Parts: sequence; C-alpha cells; structure tokens
Amino acid sequence: MRGNFSFKIVLFFFLFFAGAGFAQGKKFKVVIDAGHGGHDSGTKHNSYAEKKIVLNTALKLGKILENEPGFKVIYTRKTDVFVELRERANIANRADADLFISIHCNGVNNREPQGTETFVMGLTRSKVNMEVARKENSVITLEKDYKLKYKGFDPNSQETGIGITLAQEQYLKQSITLAAKIQDGFSKGLKRYSRGVKQTPLWVLDATAMPGVLIELGFVSNAKEGKYLNSAAGQQELANTIAKAVISYKKQYYTHTGDADKTAASVTKGTDAKVKKTVAKDVVFKIQIAASSNNIATKSSNFKGLKLISKEKNGKLIQYYYGKTAEYETAEKLLDKAKAKGYKSAFIVAFKGGKKITVKEALK
Repeated sequence: MRGNFSFKIVLFFFLFFAGAGFAQGKKFKVVIDAGHGGHDSGTKHNSYAEKKIVLNTALKLGKILENEPGFKVIYTRKTDVFVELRERANIANRADADLFISIHCNGVNNREPQGTETFVMGLTRSKVNMEVARKENSVITLEKDYKLKYKGFDPNSQETGIGITLAQEQYLKQSITLAAKIQDGFSKGLKRYSRGVKQTPLWVLDATAMPGVLIELGFVSNAKEGKYLNSAAGQQELANTIAKAVISYKKQYYTHTGDADKTAASVTKGTDAKVKKTVAKDVVFKIQIAASSNNIATKSSNFKGLKLISKEKNGKLIQYYYGKTAEYETAEKLLDKAKAKGYKSAFIVAFKGGKKITVKEALK
C-alpha cells in the first residue's frame, strides 16, 4: 500500500511537471550578434571602439531577454573575439532561431552626422545605404580565402548583388515590423534622432533563414553621441529599448493578442474540438507562407509543391497564402504541412468577408 502511494506521488509530480513543460511550449529563440570583435575593431573615432560598445550593449540586451519568460538567447560572441561573417549566420541557422539581431555603430570622417538607423535585407541601392552595406560587408575581406568562401562576392563593389530568395522575402515584413518598433523606441522613448528604417544588401541578413535586422546605434564619430554610446547608462538605455521592441514583436507574431498577422500558437491540440465549434460565421483560414516584392506565379512548382496558393498585395509586398478552410482544425493541419515543406515561419491568418481579422476574433 505504501509503495503504491509512493508510486502515485511520483506519477503525480511527473505528470505535473511534464504538463508544465508542454504548457510553456517552444521558446522564442533570439540570436544577438555583436558586430566585429578581435582584430576587427569596427569603426574607431574619439577613442571609442565600435566592437566594445556593441558587445556591451548586446550582453545587456541578452540579459534582459534571458529574464523574460519564453525567451532563449544565443550569442554569436560574448567576448572580444573575431567571428567570421559566415559563422555568425551559421550560428543562427543551426539554432533554428526565430529572430536575428546584429548590433553595430556608425562612424564617418564628418563629425556632424548623428542618429540611429535600422536595416533590413533588401536591394535598395541609394548612395548612403550602399555605403553602410559596403562598410558592414567589408569584414569579409579580413577572412582567409574570402573570395572562395563568399563565391566571389565583392563587398566594395556596388555592382555585386545579393539576390533575395523567396525564403528570405517571406521574412521581410516581419523584419520591417521589428525595425520600425526599434526606431520608434529610439525616437519616441529615448528622444534620439532617427534616420529611419532602410533596406540594403547586407550579407549576414541574406544568409540567415529568419527575420532579422542590423541596428546602427549611432555615430561614434560625433563627439556627443559617441560619449553616450560609450557610457554604461547609454548602452543600458539602448538595450532596454531594443528589448522592449523584441518583446512587443514576439507578442504580435507569436500569440493571439495584437494585429491580424498572428499565429494561433497558444491554442493547444487538446482544445481543438472546442475551437472547431466556436469559429465565427463566414470565417475562412489561410496559411501565410511568404511575403515578397516579386509577383510570383501561384503554380505549385514555385512553392515547394504546395497547391491552392493565393496572393494579395499589401503595400509594396505581395503576401502568399496556402490553402483555404472554414475549420480551424484543418487550418492547423495545413500549417503543419507548410512547415514540413520548409516554411518555418508560416502562420494562420483569418478572413471574414474578404478582410483580415485576428485569429482570436475568428474563434469567438
């Protein structure tokens, strides 16, 4: 009898903690990349070194996110070491991360420029944007046999193009959303001059298979801004602001609450039957698998064999959807199939009367 009681106690705790583990679900993985390092000091002005500023800020950012429930942080470097650009992308891809954040500082010979800017992957080739791309891509030349490693990519040439594949373009909207949140935090929260969200060809963003941004915290070449960037207080403020944007981004894309483009990840398999019965009238579900600036034919061969592809224009982007169903349970199966085909960031979108609504509204 005593042995049976002990067994029940053990079983109870096993089920309790196992259930708690399942309830927590998959952690949201963020890769934080402190640019440069080791023999690559980055930009240096007024005795301020980019590699030190961005490392300190990255570690502070990581500490904040590590203390947030549901987050896992991976660093490309935690000390003053040189990490090849290719390896930075590999770290993120091996981790199957949900987000990639690369942190940098600006520096020019002119002492006047100031302000923050956040870049996402793109082919925009303005003179100013290309100068940033040239500077951040130039770390490639510090690596041995870089012409072989990067297939002839010349970081100093404006003629060199990085072709955005559909795999990267499906993350563009999410990247822009995060970048906008970061810049809003810098300008509205910290009252710092914002140079905006920009698109430019950056190798490390092209090579990572997830949404990502490259943040330029400010100009170390500007004496006043450089002093702020080099201070522990300034770095903490910057880290707090970036963390707030990341947390807001996670809530928007990975929970029910927020705008129309959210996943229904918080609905568990155990409640499928209830969900199916409570779908609002005239609601249909589709699976968003990509967002692209290119108008791609909706034939299955362009979408890894998936059929029933539809699309709609949203601003400068065209959003691509897989499947269509009035049943949430079926939508989850379609989502599983899309992810199995390689669309890891796919999510369920709800429509009513041809207009997007939140999944939460659809499941009233």
